[in-house]
Amino acid sequence: MTNEMPVKESLPQVGAPDPELKNSPIVDHSEYDDRDGLFDVETESGACYFNGADFAIGDSVRSGSDVLECAPRGVWVRKGVKRPAAA
Repeated sequence: MTNEMPVKESLPQVGAPDPELKNSPIVDHSEYDDRDGLFDVETESGACYFNGADFAIGDSVRSGSDVLECAPRGVWVRKGVKRPAAA
């Protein structure tokens, strides 16, 4: 996704997902709409997890330059890209 979006500088930078820690699935915005009813009921959650930390539905974080939003069912939805400020 190449969309740049204005983002508050206060979004936490969570880094890359560590496969050894608890992480919620990450999907593109377009995939989330299409797959809305296809997630496994056993993995659905009222929160999202990233490297073992939990985040509430509606919270946003940065993973590298990707902006992720915690969506209902505990899925991270890729909302856009946050480019570093020009020096």
